[in-house]
Amino acid sequence: MSETDAKWACEYCTYENYPSSIKCTMCRGPKPFVSEDIYRLHGSDDKLTSNAAGPCDNKTKRKWTCDTCMASNTSRDQICQQCGGPQQVSANNLHEHIQPLKISSQHSDLAQSLSRSRNSSPPTITNLENSRRTQGKWICVLCTYENWPKTKNCAMCGAVGNSALRSQASSLILPSPERDNDSELTRTSPNILESAPAPNNCENERKARHLRRNADWNWLNACIGVIEGDPNPVEAYLASGGNPARTLTASEVSILNRSSAFDVGHTLVHLAIRFQREDLLAVLLSQIEGSGSGVKRVPSYVAPDLAADIRRHFAASLRQRKGNFPCNFVTDFPTFALPAEVEELPGTVQEQLFNELLDKDAQCQLESEPAVINWSLELTVRLGSRLYALWNRSAGDCLLDSVMQATWGVFDRDNTLRRALSESLNQSGHMFYPRWKEYEASQASFLQYSLDEAQWEEDWTSLLSLASQPGTSLEQLHVFALAHILRRPIIVYGVKYVKSFRGEALGYARFEGVYLPLLWEQSFCVRTPIALGYTRGHFSALVPLEPYSRLDTRPSTQHSNIGADQLQSTFLPLMDRDRKLLPIHFLTESELGREETILRQWLDVCETEGGILVAQQLLHKRPLLVAQMVEEWLNHYRRLIQMTSAPFARPIPIQDYLSEYDTDDE
Repeated sequence: MSETDAKWACEYCTYENYPSSIKCTMCRGPKPFVSEDIYRLHGSDDKLTSNAAGPCDNKTKRKWTCDTCMASNTSRDQICQQCGGPQQVSANNLHEHIQPLKISSQHSDLAQSLSRSRNSSPPTITNLENSRRTQGKWICVLCTYENWPKTKNCAMCGAVGNSALRSQASSLILPSPERDNDSELTRTSPNILESAPAPNNCENERKARHLRRNADWNWLNACIGVIEGDPNPVEAYLASGGNPARTLTASEVSILNRSSAFDVGHTLVHLAIRFQREDLLAVLLSQIEGSGSGVKRVPSYVAPDLAADIRRHFAASLRQRKGNFPCNFVTDFPTFALPAEVEELPGTVQEQLFNELLDKDAQCQLESEPAVINWSLELTVRLGSRLYALWNRSAGDCLLDSVMQATWGVFDRDNTLRRALSESLNQSGHMFYPRWKEYEASQASFLQYSLDEAQWEEDWTSLLSLASQPGTSLEQLHVFALAHILRRPIIVYGVKYVKSFRGEALGYARFEGVYLPLLWEQSFCVRTPIALGYTRGHFSALVPLEPYSRLDTRPSTQHSNIGADQLQSTFLPLMDRDRKLLPIHFLTESELGREETILRQWLDVCETEGGILVAQQLLHKRPLLVAQMVEEWLNHYRRLIQMTSAPFARPIPIQDYLSEYDTDDE
């Protein structure tokens, strides 16, 4: 017996393997059982006799000769090993081309159907090859790729195979643990060659009916009422305690089934702006709980186009310093103040203006006992330096909005100032980090705790991350960095303790104080500060009202240069109501104890007759774009005067004047 005759051929890929191999080297198929009497299935007695002589003798006797090259091939070879020609099928060797089958009782129906198909059509090489492939592999219904029976997904496209078909094929080829499980699927499936039925709309309709039954139709009818201009469902929703800031979900949008009108995330305010329902918009905004009640009408909302031009001009004015301190900085230094013409308006119109412009809640908290601002009559009355808290957006961008309002009178809607802040901290971290770490370590020592270097670096990374994410609240370091970007001092008047809505003290607020651009040269900065207010996690711009004429009583100081510019000057206190000097943040250990001297180096410091240390704030001429925006905003209230003073006076309309997609909740 030669070495070639001793090899065994794989039933799947016909590869000849050495007798010591228990699996096919090519496809890893199992070695057939030589002791199984496979010819008994065909009822052939001569095969039983020849099988008794031994498997090796049978292999030698069962050979076929190629009609093309006359080479001798074994009975397992479907094609000639010499020339590749196909084996000719005759009635004598037909049984050799049929796969050895071991048909169980549960597959008798399939075996009979296969038997009928063999009897009804003449045997050909193509039919036999297709039969072998169907029994040995399963064909993907998507890409028609032939996969091995144990493959769960198609090897070509990854589609899930027909489990029923695989169960039949696997049970006909080789016993496997999966066959019993797949056979259950076969018995329950009416047709093993049929793919999974396409989903119908019954389940979708059932889900839709369930959503409609459980939907909040009071809220959905309010949404429909906004786009149709019907105030009744909107008022009914608000009267029942509905939240005007509620947003539409995906399921609610599907229930309304009007994709052209409703989008996921829209509120009633969005819908009112989109469909220009100004009467409903005023009602909705008055119901929103934000930083101040009532409709808000700030100059940037009245003149949105001019506000956009101002933001673009500010972005163009930003520069980056070369050298060891690559920090961003501005080239213009405007200071926003309320126009003096406000005092010329009638009392009712003036009251409406302040209600729509100011943050009444923040103003009340800053002026309540113990007062943080406007606590000195000498400053507010005699020197005309009363501060007003402007309303801004109540999101995490309130610090940047208040800085932009205190300088240009607009919001940081384009996140230009936030990007400049993030870039400055990342690129100039080697300058900010040592001073920040030393200052925080000194603060921690007062509380009797310390941090290791890993914790310092982790906190620093967190601060950098906050600066780069729009909508996130900012910390003291960011105020310090903003002072460098603006190249001017920032004075924050804040509450001492952060309180809950019930008036309970939650913690100590550390924002109040003076932030100086200590990392710049003094000659590179201006001495006119801006003022911000801090109340319960929210910043507001504190701006004065422009003075009309020179005051007779002025602060007396040897360090201030008082002249004609005093007509456009206000004074910001550097002390609290207890006459304690405001803290200067981020001083080093060598600078501690010289706070007043440092203030006089960076600010135009004066002292009033009452002994209050103040910083002079110069109010220069407004930039042209800002002046146009303020004038257009004032014209709105001047028109209200004409409406109320005309012979046929009409009531003042209480409606908002918002730019596109502006909401109180932004």
